[in-house]
Amino acid sequence: MNKKLIISSITILIVATLFSWRTATQNVDNLTFSKSELLGKIKPANNAAFTKVDSEYILGDRTIYLRKEVFRAFTKMYDSAKTCGIELKLISGFRSFEHQQRIWEGKWNGKIAATGLNFSDPNLTDLKKAQIILNYSSMPGISRHHWGTDIDIIDLNPKYFETTKGKKAYSWLKTNAKNFGFCQPYTAFDSIRSSGFWEEKWHWSYFPISDLMLKDYQRLIKYSDISGFKGCWTADSLKVIENYVFNISADCK
Repeated sequence: MNKKLIISSITILIVATLFSWRTATQNVDNLTFSKSELLGKIKPANNAAFTKVDSEYILGDRTIYLRKEVFRAFTKMYDSAKTCGIELKLISGFRSFEHQQRIWEGKWNGKIAATGLNFSDPNLTDLKKAQIILNYSSMPGISRHHWGTDIDIIDLNPKYFETTKGKKAYSWLKTNAKNFGFCQPYTAFDSIRSSGFWEEKWHWSYFPISDLMLKDYQRLIKYSDISGFKGCWTADSLKVIENYVFNISADCK
């Protein structure tokens, strides 16, 4: 092989390598998202941006998908927490519109328990019912779990985080989660976050991508998109986009 051909081959290889590296490490600031992605109307198994989570990171027998970058960041956080005797097992990741609809309508119809919801109350209006369900459960179309950036970990019972193990885990997360890109969107109510979903110490969001998705949500999603499920007519009256989607902790903005 002559020198010119060798040099040409090396040049092509270098250019191809640089292009591959640049594509793989492109700044997330360039990402934009569709309505379907923001509303959870996608199939993560068929989406190149998602990956199926390995069972070793999951609590129980369930299938969980996350965006690839989110999963990479989570595994680093998981390994770091484990050195401190804390297991950040995943309970939930991506949740489709249909999945959220099953949860919402299960509570709306009384088939799934909802704290504070009494169907025998004669004063229980649709608006009141929706408000109670919204304490802990999102309407389809407004859940951050639609994005593949948010995770539920360890335990979904608030009382768990009052135990010694729960306090240790939450304390570690408050101190360290930000080092891996994660923030807690639903903190305790205060002067900044005075309404919206109740505090969820188990819910953490990968900020580098979820922040971009929140901005696209504000740009693209209207109340006409929050539809197709029982009680959807309450969304506009309750201003769920303003009061729930955007009413999050300062760390996640």
